[in-house]
Amino acid sequence: EIFRVEGKNRLGRWTHFDSNFEGLIPYLEKRYKETESDFVRGEIEKFMVSEVCLECQGARLKKESLGITIDKLNIAEVCTQSIKEALKWFTHLQGVMANREQQIGKPILKEIIARLQFLVDVGLDYLTLDRASMTLAGGEAQRIRLASQIGSGLSGVLYVLDEPSIGLHQRDNSRLIETLKRLRDLGNTVIVNEHDAETMENADLMVEIGPGAGEHGGEIVAIGTPEQIKKNPHSLTGKYLSGKRRVTVEIGQRGNGNILKILGASEHNLKNINVSFPLGQFIAVTGVSGSGKSTLIHDILYRALAQKIYKSREKPGAHKGLEGTEYIDKVVLVDQSPIGRTPRSNPATYTGAFTFIRDLFSMSPEAKIRGYKPGRFSFNVKGGRCEVCEGEGNLKIEMQFMPDVYVTCEACNGKRYNREALEIHFKDKNISEVLEMTVEEALKFFANIPQIKNKLQVLFDVGLGYIRLGQPAPTLSGGEAQRIKLSSELSKRPTGHTLYILDEPTTGLHFADIERLLMILRKLVNFGNTVIIIEHNLDVIKNTDWVIDLGPEGGDLGGKVVAQGTPHDLSKIKSSFTGQYLSKIL
Repeated sequence: EIFRVEGKNRLGRWTHFDSNFEGLIPYLEKRYKETESDFVRGEIEKFMVSEVCLECQGARLKKESLGITIDKLNIAEVCTQSIKEALKWFTHLQGVMANREQQIGKPILKEIIARLQFLVDVGLDYLTLDRASMTLAGGEAQRIRLASQIGSGLSGVLYVLDEPSIGLHQRDNSRLIETLKRLRDLGNTVIVNEHDAETMENADLMVEIGPGAGEHGGEIVAIGTPEQIKKNPHSLTGKYLSGKRRVTVEIGQRGNGNILKILGASEHNLKNINVSFPLGQFIAVTGVSGSGKSTLIHDILYRALAQKIYKSREKPGAHKGLEGTEYIDKVVLVDQSPIGRTPRSNPATYTGAFTFIRDLFSMSPEAKIRGYKPGRFSFNVKGGRCEVCEGEGNLKIEMQFMPDVYVTCEACNGKRYNREALEIHFKDKNISEVLEMTVEEALKFFANIPQIKNKLQVLFDVGLGYIRLGQPAPTLSGGEAQRIKLSSELSKRPTGHTLYILDEPTTGLHFADIERLLMILRKLVNFGNTVIIIEHNLDVIKNTDWVIDLGPEGGDLGGKVVAQGTPHDLSKIKSSFTGQYLSKIL
């Protein structure tokens, strides 16, 4: 259908023309597929929702394929089982098959059972076989790759693992360590980058790098067996391992008497539970991997509050009701998703410090003479940016069937700006040199500019003094991205009725950094806010006011409230795995 379009053009002249219109939904779908902007994609996603396919009910296959069954189960039903259940089912199959079927199926079953056993050994027995890889945590994805390597049975291989204990409860940690030892005993070398005390204690050799982070690090502080590290006077890690130093934070305010309550939570594996959160306290939600922590806090609590407070379109998980919402006026989720998917996003832009930095440069005498506005110092818009790389600093070379290669822009040498913008200086530094500074350096450089100093101070306080202001978002780890988000929230004025939700913020943190993080979270609680943290780290759990332990196991055997109370209360409850481990350190 052809439409007559009338209106003023960019020059202000009245014009009209005939055009067809593809429709709003096709237009949005096209924009969503073609855009490279995270912001545009996020805006369009507000009008989208994922629904289960009505035809196959999420099974993905047509009726003919689903009609084939083994022991009364079709392939989709087998894949909805947890790894633990699937291992039992395939083992059971060996005993019920006829001789002919056993001859055919024996080699296949042997391979399936071996692979499932490896996944159980690395603490992933609660995952379902059809779990989408996008929904896996970093630690889970890493342990799946580890399980596939154990199955290969290779020797003479150097394995490098980056924090494999992420998202793993202390109870399952020993299984992971035994798996790593098995790899070693096959004749391999296993190098683990880790902050977990139990993993360090079981290592044959420890190498500590430091003494500080960023510019203050990069040296070998200590090397030796765990026992030698404990006795080394220069080792900060050794002091924590030996017990000479402990992660302890002063407890201030303990609650305001109000309660937030979830009624009848039954999403995924939750067993129609009622859970109470005492407000104005520092609350830890604990439990073995797969016990339902993320479902309860992310899918139900956060989404329900976001829907009520911000009119969010995201549908909360199945529950009967939420009481006590009148005591909360703001909810903040600080998770480990990236702060941006393109190199244009960085700590300075995300925290808002870059806005003030650009304003500062535009107020310099030279910029005023030239008539430069703050936009001149943005690498996202035309004017001051290098037009060859469009402010990226790098040029993407597409390699057809191989990954894209990024090369430094020859026009600006990776500085992102054109010559005119780089000629403007503040205290002998141009805008590109400021972006190259670490947070710690920038804190001294902008010491007399309160708006910038306050933003950077919070980044420094959460242990990120070593990152660079212009460090591209894709190069930041999940833990770093999470702490940048936390610092962004901390730099805002607290309302005293805010609920902060954090998911394993200790990922990638040393004992000393955990202590600093706890001090900041405690400060938030002392202002009257509530902090809910999903955590496995015992040093964090013992410093909270209230613990809600889910379980007792993962998957279908989880989803119940095993215990709740103060860390000391929990340490006396034998049925709680978290309590058992707390009793060893309290």
